Amino acid sequence: MKIISIVGARPQFIKLAPLCLELSKRKEIEHIIVNTGQHYDYNMSKLFFDELGLPEPKYHLEIGVGNQGYQTGEIIKKSEEIYLQEKPDLVVVFGDTTSTLGGALAASKLHIPIAHVEAGLRSYDKTMPEEINRIIVDQISTLLFCPTKVAVKNLKKEGVTNGVFVVGDIMIDSLVQGIKIAETKQSILSKLNLMSQNYYLTTIHRQSNTDIKENLQNLVDTLCSIDGIVVLPLHPRTEKMLKQFNLYTKLKEKVMLIEPVGYFDMLVLEKNAKMILTDSGGIQKEAYFFKVPCVTLRDTTEWVETIEDGWNVIAGTDKTKILNAINNFEPNLSKHKNIYGSGKASKKIVEILNNILINKISV
Repeated sequence: MKIISIVGARPQFIKLAPLCLELSKRKEIEHIIVNTGQHYDYNMSKLFFDELGLPEPKYHLEIGVGNQGYQTGEIIKKSEEIYLQEKPDLVVVFGDTTSTLGGALAASKLHIPIAHVEAGLRSYDKTMPEEINRIIVDQISTLLFCPTKVAVKNLKKEGVTNGVFVVGDIMIDSLVQGIKIAETKQSILSKLNLMSQNYYLTTIHRQSNTDIKENLQNLVDTLCSIDGIVVLPLHPRTEKMLKQFNLYTKLKEKVMLIEPVGYFDMLVLEKNAKMILTDSGGIQKEAYFFKVPCVTLRDTTEWVETIEDGWNVIAGTDKTKILNAINNFEPNLSKHKNIYGSGKASKKIVEILNNILINKISV
């Protein structure tokens, strides 16, 4: 049986790693990786392949920079050519990026079954491109691997009930193994002269935060007002827009701006932070796993369990809300649950694929 995995962004490389390892144990399955090149920066792409020990992708689409319409179109066109050549039995897509949507649409048009890893997430905010991607991909997928029971309920509301499986969150698989490796290195803290629990870690990359001047201005003003060390690994898009809006110099004077870091360094930075401020969905989960308070720099989140469990606060780009959360937010340690599984999602996924593809069980 032949399976093609489509990836193109940092979170997808992390999700692919444990699944790739499990698939490699099955001699009856040929696994092909396609990297769309949606993240074209080395620190956002190849570095993660190197660190995570992922095999070299068989195909590089080299999509590169461009608006979403262009990227989606190029991914559909180029992945379709690969599907026609390789004739896969299944296409696996991850999460909610442009690569997810393009890879799934191309497969759907060719009537190739699609497996969506991290299915059923909803923020119910259709101004986010990721929300549109999730909804469309879930509707055209054959197999839907959900991280939580909440995701299953979301799908049921939309009439999607066949081929739905709760497997846990695959990012936890990578995290459980990754932090063990990361903590043997730990050079990032000494390199940046940081002490554990003595800094705020921030990430900003969403278009709604970077491309709208008012929102980015609010975030810059807020970060510059925080009493303490703020560390910001700077996403290429964020850096570009900071300079375009003449905000870069102001931020650099108050905030520790560093280049994007690898997966292991990021895990160490997250685990040792006093608090995390982020617009990343994946980092919200990682903060929860590490029991680090998180302030989400968006108006909604697809990871509603982190809010309900009291470890995440929605603040958007409102300076008052963000600073209030920083000063007053104290999660209840006793409420922390094992929401996203114990790190065995990839094993469950491969067992299901084996039953369906190899044993010809219908969905």
